[in-house]
Amino acid sequence: MNVVTMAQPTDVAAGGPQRQRIIATAAALTTRSGWASVTMSRLADEVGVSRQTVYNEIGTKPALAKAMVLDELGRFLSVVDKAFDEHPEDLIAAITAAVRGVLELAEGNTLLHAIVSATHGADTELLPLLTTHAESLLSTAKAVVADRMRPFRLPFTAWEFDTAIDTVVRVVLSHVMQPSGSPEETAADIAWIARRVLFP
Repeated sequence: MNVVTMAQPTDVAAGGPQRQRIIATAAALTTRSGWASVTMSRLADEVGVSRQTVYNEIGTKPALAKAMVLDELGRFLSVVDKAFDEHPEDLIAAITAAVRGVLELAEGNTLLHAIVSATHGADTELLPLLTTHAESLLSTAKAVVADRMRPFRLPFTAWEFDTAIDTVVRVVLSHVMQPSGSPEETAADIAWIARRVLFP
């Protein structure tokens, strides 16, 4: 059987320092005052640039929302990379550490909490980027996980490999959004599922 060859993961932290400052400031404003409070004018004032510069670097406000979510995703994926780096020869240990690390980061992530807890108005515009319109987030996360799992040379077809990764990533995301136990417990549960799927 042939292991799938997938595209390399997107650089979720792409962009120069000014773009990154704009995104970081938008995240800070969202955490502090809610997404509804974030306007291009206010963002420009906070960063100390013109509003046109904000538009040039980011685009529209929906584009800013997507950039902000993907930038935050980069922090979570760095945890995944670290877990696989620490367990280069033990896939289940790497998955366990990655899931635990991601869920621990989610527990104290103020931006994630601001998005998930938003209940009305413009503040709810961010939530679909983590749920019903999470295509960019999912494709980026899946690409990173696939890249880290590929060296283990699992005897799967392309479809089987992609399906296994898609399932694991979606399960982890669901626990990020709505935890059902401690990070340690959830990581152990997901690792058990992964073991049964990957090593039947």
